[in-house]
This record gives sequence, structure tokens and C-alpha cells, in this order.
Amino acid sequence: MSKHHKTATVFGGTGFVGTQIVRELAARGLRVKVATRVPERAYFLKPCGAVGQIVAVQCNYDDPQSIAAAVAGSDIVVNCIGVLYERGGQTFQKAHVDVPVRIAKAASKAGVERFVHISALGVDAGTSKYAQSKLDGEKGVFANYKNAVILRPSIIFGEDDDFFNKFAAMSKILPVLPLIGGGETKFQPVFVGDVADAVMAAIDQPEAQGKVYALGGPEVLSFKELFERMFAYTKRPVYLMPMSFGLAKFQAVFLSLLPVPLLTRDQVESLKTDNMVPEDLPGLADLGVNATALDVVLPRYLIRYRPGGRFADVKSA
Repeated sequence: MSKHHKTATVFGGTGFVGTQIVRELAARGLRVKVATRVPERAYFLKPCGAVGQIVAVQCNYDDPQSIAAAVAGSDIVVNCIGVLYERGGQTFQKAHVDVPVRIAKAASKAGVERFVHISALGVDAGTSKYAQSKLDGEKGVFANYKNAVILRPSIIFGEDDDFFNKFAAMSKILPVLPLIGGGETKFQPVFVGDVADAVMAAIDQPEAQGKVYALGGPEVLSFKELFERMFAYTKRPVYLMPMSFGLAKFQAVFLSLLPVPLLTRDQVESLKTDNMVPEDLPGLADLGVNATALDVVLPRYLIRYRPGGRFADVKSA
């Protein structure tokens, strides 16, 4: 698919994953519209492209006409909108089902050539509200844009991730971290750059249309092993305390009341299901993307959580 003079609209383009996708689209010469409620929040992306190449577009996700306006004139649409917890009017149903369906309808009506939707790995087996809403969103997208490409990534890691950064920051102030469910839940972390490359490949490859891809890295690790890998780079001796799902849900009642919840009952429920790439779905390799290992990326940003920071190992002359 020739990218010359093409236009892409990215929903959720100011988030962790969306930012990387916007950068990759711009690097490939596309004009990029970042659809967002508050355009000013997307201004930091402008230097990622030439003058006028990346444009912030005000969009009210509750208004189908506003979404249609954001999609108008675009050849490609990518939806990265997602929430990790519910708060007030920010519900899983709204973010993962209602909005994606509106975007899919707008993309179909506008004759958009490619539509890529970011979902999550394990949604077809998960018992949490998060997983169910993601699965319902996929069904709604396919019902309104049958040739959509759906990408299901496992835990996504990278410099601004919400997983390793959160727990590494907690380990600086807490002597103990909980191993919910004994830390046995398995994950297959995928690098944010690989997710962005998968989006580019989904746009380029006609054979990808109408398919679901499961995105995971080269390693399958338990929750406990992820902590241990993190500590190898932060050099912080933190005790890991096994905690039952029941006790974790009880604690989540209170932790979910924080302005930014440290833990919710639904997140505990999510940990009951392994998060690995199934054998019956195509993955990164099928899109021509080589998976990046944790050990290639984690040292770049976890070193700042070491006692003494990134210069802790520098000896005085």
C-alpha cells in the first residue's frame, strides 16, 4: 500500500501505544490526524513529523458526527483507545465497545482503506469485565467493518509503560510487593515498538485484512518471574509475599479509591487467566515482525530506579 499522500487518523494517539504508532506513521511519510478530546494534549507529537504533518483534531467520542468528521478524508484509521479501570463516566463498555463501534461505522461509511483496532490478549478466555468488554468491542468492530485488522497484545513494555514503571516505583518505597495468586499467572510481554511495527504491517499487507493477530514477545514468564527480572535491573531487594485472589480483591476495594487506583477487583480477576499467545492465531512473525526481548529494552529505563540512579555504578576518579 503506497503511503505517499496518504492520511491516517489515530484515536487514542496521545497514549503510550498511540504515541508510538503516530511516530511510525509520520516516519513513513503519512499525514497524521490525532483525534483527541483536548487537542492541546497532542501538541507534543508535532515535532515527530514535518511542519503540518501531524495535526491534532478535536473529537467528541460520544458524538458519531464528531467521529465522522475526524475520519473524513482518511485512508487509514487506527484505534488505540482503552482504559485499565472504570471511573465515573469512563466505563469499559464506553471505551472498549461503544466508541470502537462508532469509529468502525464511520470508517466503513467513509470508505477507509484500512482499519486497525488494538484489543488485548486473552480476551476470549478472560472472566473480567475488562476482557469481556474488549471481546464485545472486537465483535462490534467486525460487525461494522468486516475487513478490520484486530491486534491483541499481551502486557506491553517500553520506556513509558504502566507495568514495570509502576512496580519499580512502588519498590522504592515499599519493602514488600504482593504476588497475587501466588504469582503463577503467565504473561508474554511484547515491546511497544513491535506493536507499532505490527500496525504498520497490518496496514501494508492486504492478506491481513479481516484477521485477528495475537502479539507476544519471545518469552513466557510468570508474574513472579517478571518481578524477578525487574529487580535484576533495579537492584532493589524487595520481599515478594504470596497473596490469595480473595485477599487481593478485599484490598482492591480500598486501593481502587485512590485518584489513580493501584489495584481494582477487576484487575485481580484478570490475573486468574494466563496471558499468552495461543497456537491457533497468527502473531508477530506472520506480520514479518521480529519480537524484541525484555533484556534488550528493560535496562534502558529501569536503571533509573536503582539506589543512586543511573550513575550508581560510576566510580569516582
